[in-house]
Amino acid sequence: MLSTIATPAPLLLDRYQQVRQVSEKICQPLAIEDYTIQSMPDVSPPKWHLAHTTWFFETFLLLPYLPGYAVFHPQFGYLFNSYYEAVGARHPRHQRGMLSRPTVAEVYRYRAHVDRAMMELLSIVEHPELADLLSLGLHHEQQHQELLLTDIKHILALNPLHPIYRDDLHPTTFIDSTFQWLKYSGGLYNIGYQGDEFSFDNESPRHQIYLQDYKLGNRLVTNGEYLEFIQTGGYQEAKYWLAEGWATVEAHQWRSPLYWELIDNDWSVMTLGGLQRVDERKPVCHVSFYEADAYATWKGKRLPTEAEWEIATIDLPQIGNFLANDYLDPTPANNLHHQFFGDVWEWTQSAYLPYPGFQIADGAIGEYNGKFMCNQMVLRGGSCVTSADHIRPTYRNFFPPSTRWQFSGIRLAS
Repeated sequence: MLSTIATPAPLLLDRYQQVRQVSEKICQPLAIEDYTIQSMPDVSPPKWHLAHTTWFFETFLLLPYLPGYAVFHPQFGYLFNSYYEAVGARHPRHQRGMLSRPTVAEVYRYRAHVDRAMMELLSIVEHPELADLLSLGLHHEQQHQELLLTDIKHILALNPLHPIYRDDLHPTTFIDSTFQWLKYSGGLYNIGYQGDEFSFDNESPRHQIYLQDYKLGNRLVTNGEYLEFIQTGGYQEAKYWLAEGWATVEAHQWRSPLYWELIDNDWSVMTLGGLQRVDERKPVCHVSFYEADAYATWKGKRLPTEAEWEIATIDLPQIGNFLANDYLDPTPANNLHHQFFGDVWEWTQSAYLPYPGFQIADGAIGEYNGKFMCNQMVLRGGSCVTSADHIRPTYRNFFPPSTRWQFSGIRLAS
């Protein structure tokens, strides 16, 4: 699943506390009513995220490793197990928003209970497997921090009052970046994680691939560029779309990215800072794989493969617009970097499949990534709500091709 990590106990404690505090900080601007809403089956109520990440530490670290640990509530395992068949039965995913209890206050008490026990565990137990599981749990919580913000955005965006999550987000700056092609030579390359730090199991094994010569755009596709696609009838022309994409567009009557609204013949977009006019300089965001592919086809180009993306970025500094920048929205391109990291997750044309030699780990932890390797597409690079220390060039995110509520965008390839 991940590489063995030898980390001193005090550093583990500090790291644990730091990550756990970020989740609660994300929820601070919420009204109590916001915590329980599930706006669609893919969205989980904020209080569920807070409890599920806590359940993870309780189930996979405290119960096996802390002698005498007493669970906070005997039925929380049923309520807050996400998809782990090996752990037992669970509450249906699409019904998470129907639970008024436990209360938000009780969920926070649950977090405090588990945090106290984790402090005790990390103070007395030294075990390589425990350090591995802790790292997995913390990266798992960082994934849910990103999901918290994407889910909060979806919850608030469905409200016709256009409520503002935060009115103190940092304003974005703009430095013009002219579109150019970055050229890469073909040949034999190795991709996949190599190193001694944390990585998910789906990033390995490292293996050899062959690439033709290729080019990638030096920046992400902008709102203004995507607006041209809309205005020239891109959503009305079946010739640009994959068959499933066109069927999805027709079924849901998509005519623009998610969260865009045409108000008095002017496009606005819902953000975590409220309803704003669409900034044509920012990267287009909240588009599905189908829309990304259709736009690339309209331009006479294509999406990159995940191998092309990884080879282009493997030696680059991981500089970009991440969670800590506190924009919580994509930012316009600049000449300092090529937006490979942060801003938006970049759709690739690669299906999410196992690398050669991949093997699913034993037990419930083996369910983390492997069983989802079907009917999903790979995204790379992280987004404006990703933690900077959570991402790597080899990181493989994955979602079904119709997914739009994530911060997902487009980079052209040729």
